Amino acid sequence: MCGIVGIVAKSYVNQTIFDALTVLQHRGQDAAGMVTCEGNRFFLRKDNGLVNEVFRTRHMKRLEGKMGIGHVRYPTAGSSSSAEAQPFYVNSPYGIALAHNGNLTNTEQLADEIFRADLRHINTTSDSEVLLNVFAHELQSLGKLRPGAEDIFKAVERVHERCQGGYAVVAIITGYGIVAFRDPCGIRPLVYGKRETEAGSEYMVASESVALDTSGFVLERDLEPGEAIFIDTHGQVFTQNCAKQTKLAPCLFEYVYLARPDSILDGISVHEARMEMGVKLAEKVLRDVPDHDIDVVIPIPDTSRTSALEMANTLGVKFREGFIKNRYIGRTFIMPGQTQRKKSVRQKLNPIGGEFKDKVVMLVDDSIVRGTTSKQIVQMAREAGARKVYVASAAPEVRYPNVYGIDMPSASELVAHGRTAEEIGKYIGCDWMLYQDLDDLKASVTKYNPEISEFDTCVFDGLYVTGTVSPSYLRRLEERRNDDAKASAEGTKIGDNESADLLSRIE
Repeated sequence: MCGIVGIVAKSYVNQTIFDALTVLQHRGQDAAGMVTCEGNRFFLRKDNGLVNEVFRTRHMKRLEGKMGIGHVRYPTAGSSSSAEAQPFYVNSPYGIALAHNGNLTNTEQLADEIFRADLRHINTTSDSEVLLNVFAHELQSLGKLRPGAEDIFKAVERVHERCQGGYAVVAIITGYGIVAFRDPCGIRPLVYGKRETEAGSEYMVASESVALDTSGFVLERDLEPGEAIFIDTHGQVFTQNCAKQTKLAPCLFEYVYLARPDSILDGISVHEARMEMGVKLAEKVLRDVPDHDIDVVIPIPDTSRTSALEMANTLGVKFREGFIKNRYIGRTFIMPGQTQRKKSVRQKLNPIGGEFKDKVVMLVDDSIVRGTTSKQIVQMAREAGARKVYVASAAPEVRYPNVYGIDMPSASELVAHGRTAEEIGKYIGCDWMLYQDLDDLKASVTKYNPEISEFDTCVFDGLYVTGTVSPSYLRRLEERRNDDAKASAEGTKIGDNESADLLSRIE
């Protein structure tokens, strides 16, 4: 889960990219980066940290140019070094910088091909750098001194042929323009919009529509699966589907947790989908336990608030804010390391005692992954005086790892892996554990776009929509993603300061 943005404008784009990345900060809090282009020269700034920490006034002054791309990253296994921050760039051909959201499932094979056949060097463990070099090689192999839209689309077509997984990509080619494309299954989101100015039309591509809204761009549409868009330096727009076989199967977890509620993805309002999730949860309660004794529904801030409110309304019980959130603590889901996550829960949430005392409380969360946060929150509710504590998840049980760009834990660290709902409830210490049914979750989303017939639901059912995920790949993923492996990787990394110094010289 990362956030990307690209802009071709009539004036300097550094501030607009900064604003867009700030709006997309929820998609990644580990690192941020920006590349702008003036003439045939790149200007780069990237580092670990939040957007407003990475980009200071002195950096913004150096980021010249009327087109550029930006990225916010959350850490995956082995990638918390500042050297892994995006965008990446290569000098041949033309000069290309690239940022991407997602994950390639054949990175090792591609890295070997790049070294042996393409004669290119990969400097990090990031699959984004692999993807960049594949695209650069395919563009170079066309042998065009001045590539046009057709040449760029041909290169993207070859990228689709070689790369497997889920990805949304934005790249900038010095002196030519910006290209963006989406994987053939449309797993990761990508939209584009237009803004009219006195000087002419300006264009933005981004992970979510909210990035367009806040900068005054009007949403045109989502990119289709396998589709590429090229916006040249004159503001001309070209689009083409570059994949031979496509199907729309967006990530269902985007609507549950990842995306902002004010975004519209694939024609679906995230806010309205989450409202419907709450209705479906309430209907399940009324179906299974019509004589329930719930006194109050309390959301676990922030993502679950919409679902919790609709659940309370449908049940006819009170909705109350029972936890105060410290907004200066990041999203615990994307924090590396179990120790840091445990420490952050108490720093992040504090209960309001009067909303719990002597009440039967239904706590609503968007999803439950490790169970670490839920376990502590249930304990906090009991300490605040709750008579009974029920927990409802707006998503079904998360039982399997995601391979398309969400760095969920290894399967063995997922609380629902190998456990029933009752066993999970016992583990986290609640009196009743309620999960959304997968069919109800799908219905909550397709209600607002019935044309979508398939989703990436791998975290819930272990079915991988690309059809290219092997058991051996999942075993290797298990080894890399568990917290012990991550802790070991963190302890053995060297050269982070040297990488930061090198980046500061590039800027």
